[in-house]
Amino acid sequence: MFFEVKKKIEMYDKIIIHRHENPDGDALGSQIGLAALLRENYPEKKVFVVGDMSRRFAFMEGSEMDTIADEEYEGALAIVLDTSASHLISDKRYTLAKETVRMDHHLFCEKICDTELVDTSFESCAGLVAEFARVGGLRQTSLSAKSLYTGMVTDSGRFRYDSTSAKTHAVASYLMQTPFSTNDIYRNLYSDDFSFIRLRAEFVLKIQFTEKNVAYIYTTKEEVASYGVDTFSISRGMVNTMGEIRGVDIWVNFTETDTGILTEIRSSKYNINPVAVKYGGGGHQKASGATLSSREDTMAMLADLEALLEE
Repeated sequence: MFFEVKKKIEMYDKIIIHRHENPDGDALGSQIGLAALLRENYPEKKVFVVGDMSRRFAFMEGSEMDTIADEEYEGALAIVLDTSASHLISDKRYTLAKETVRMDHHLFCEKICDTELVDTSFESCAGLVAEFARVGGLRQTSLSAKSLYTGMVTDSGRFRYDSTSAKTHAVASYLMQTPFSTNDIYRNLYSDDFSFIRLRAEFVLKIQFTEKNVAYIYTTKEEVASYGVDTFSISRGMVNTMGEIRGVDIWVNFTETDTGILTEIRSSKYNINPVAVKYGGGGHQKASGATLSSREDTMAMLADLEALLEE
């Protein structure tokens, strides 16, 4: 399948790379990394990266997105990365391209593109892209290797999550053959201003528990506005404040927005993905998300998650 994707890339002079909305380190790492790979190995091609941006990962070199007109999609190949469902893609204009390709590591929800490379054995989409480069004999640059390594680090929890495998470390070793600073990655990813550390402490105090010990945090729109940080920092950034509580095997972060209640679900031992899918979301067995429409839906989801503990 790697060679089929490579063949598609070589057929087009213009390539536009998409990924999911509200990007995390893996979405951006795989997007920036693939763009750098293509620019290095196919300098004659026009390569664009598009989508929304998160301040949390603005430190990543190459994270500035391109602003392009609809006309750029004419005769182009659009590549969608790290996305399990079409409604999650940032910039829906990918459908204007002549042909589309998806590279992803999430559990399969639906066919999105003409050519699909979906492999859940990878801990991250960045790891999948790195293996694509290795198998395809593409030259790495410092930027591509660093970006892909950053994506692997974030989606594997610094190589701690059980999605980490021998293949994960082999791919990371391959990337590290191209020089880049891991200190720069970790310093930016895991150091925060005191104000944010203090905010995290506030969220610890917001933790609640269901009768069967599902931990959750609920943040209203008014509270989000009062904190003075972007929504991603609250929704994705605060979910793991609950991740190391003894006796808690499932935890959820609910964050109200103008478009719905962003929901991040995590588990240390249960497959919570079917619950996320039930509510229109998706992801991985132990890390999934969805967008809910009401407070009643959040309570219903918590009941469904409690039911998992009884199985």
